[in-house]
Amino acid sequence: MSPLTGYKRLFGLTGPTYVLVGFLARLPLAMSQLGVLLLVAGTTGSYGAGGACAGALAIANAVGAPFWGTAADRVGQRRVVLLQSLAGAAAMIVLLVLTHAGVPWGWSAVASAAAGLVMPQVGPMARVRWRPITARSEHQKKLVDIAFSYEGAADEASFVLGPALIGLGVSLASPSFALSAAAVVLAVFGAWFALHPTAVQAHDAHEDTGIHDLTLVTPALILLCASQLVIGAVFGSVQTGTSVLATDAGQPGLTGYFHALLGVGSVVAGLSIAGLPDRFTLPARLRWFAVALLVLAVPLLLVDSLALLAPVLLVLGVSVAPYMITTFTLGERITPPARTGAAMTLLAAATGLGYAVGAAIAGRLADWGGQTPAFAVTVAAGVVAVVVSWGGSRVLTRTAERVSA
Repeated sequence: MSPLTGYKRLFGLTGPTYVLVGFLARLPLAMSQLGVLLLVAGTTGSYGAGGACAGALAIANAVGAPFWGTAADRVGQRRVVLLQSLAGAAAMIVLLVLTHAGVPWGWSAVASAAAGLVMPQVGPMARVRWRPITARSEHQKKLVDIAFSYEGAADEASFVLGPALIGLGVSLASPSFALSAAAVVLAVFGAWFALHPTAVQAHDAHEDTGIHDLTLVTPALILLCASQLVIGAVFGSVQTGTSVLATDAGQPGLTGYFHALLGVGSVVAGLSIAGLPDRFTLPARLRWFAVALLVLAVPLLLVDSLALLAPVLLVLGVSVAPYMITTFTLGERITPPARTGAAMTLLAAATGLGYAVGAAIAGRLADWGGQTPAFAVTVAAGVVAVVVSWGGSRVLTRTAERVSA
C-alpha cells in the first residue's frame, strides 16, 4: 500500500471534518506558551516574569497530562476532554484578567499553571482513537502506522502554525488578542473534538477491560519517555538559542517564525515515514533517527547569524518527526489497549518536561556565552538520544517482539 493510498483510506474512515477538527483543537496548546510569555513580558516589562509564567504552564501541563490520560481510559475521552477544553479556555481568560489587573505577576504564574494543568493533549488523545477506528480494516496494522505518521506530522505542523499565529495576532493587535483567540479556538474545537463520535468508539473498544490489572510503566516505556524527554530538550534549547540570535539582530519577534522552520522539514519527513518498509523495524528506526538527530544538530555550533540558522533548522527538522513518530508508535504497540491514553500522555508529558529542562539550561548558558552554548544543549540532547536508543535497543526489541507474537 502506497502512503498516498494509505492516507486516503485512513481519512476515508473518519471523513475530513474529524481530521480538520483534530488538528485545530491542538493549536491552543502550541499557541499558549509563546502567547503567555509575550503577554506577561509585555505587561510587566520583564522577560523573566514572562518566561516563568510560560514555564509554569508547560510544567503543569506535563504533570497533569498522565492524570487526564488515565481518566480518559477509565471514563472515556468525551467527558474528560470536554471538561479540559472548557476549563482551559476559562483559565486563559482568568490569566488575561489578572495580567491586566495590575496584581503581582506571581498571580499570573498561578493562573498560567492552572491553564496548563487542565489543557488537553489532543495529539495523544487522537492517537488513542485510531486503532478502534481501523478495527474492521484488513490492513489495520499498516493503517495504524500511517495514522501515527500523520499524527506526528500534525503535532509538528501545529507547533509551526501555533507560534506563527501568536506572532500574527501580536502584529495585528496585541498579545491579549492573540491569547484570547487561542482560548476561543480551545473552547470551540476542543469541545468539538471531545464530542465527536470517535471518542465514544475509542472508549467502547476497551470499556470491559479491567485496567487496574494492566501494567503501564515498564522498562520499555521508561526508555521511550527518556527518548521524548530528549526531544523536548531539543525544542527548548533550539528556541532559546534562536531567541538569542533574533534579539541580537534587533528582531526578537522573529523567534517564533524561525523556530517554526524546525517544524517545516519535520512535517515533510513525518508524512513520508508511512512509506518505510516493515523490515526496517521500529527499534532500528529509533536508533538511526537518533543518530540523524545528533549529526544534523552539530552544525548549530557554527551558526552565528539568522541567515545561517534558517537552513540548519530546516535540515535538522527532517530528523525530529521521524524520531517522535517512532517513540509514540512503539509506545502504542507495547501498551495494553486499555492503558493507551495514559501511555500517550506520559510520552507527551515527558516531552513537555524536556522542553522546560532544555530551555532552562540553555537559558543559563546563553546568559553566559550567547547562542553557541545554548545550541550545545541541543547537541548534548542528541548524544543522549543515541545513548538511550542504542543502549535500550535490546529491551525495546524484546518487548516489541513479545507483544507482536
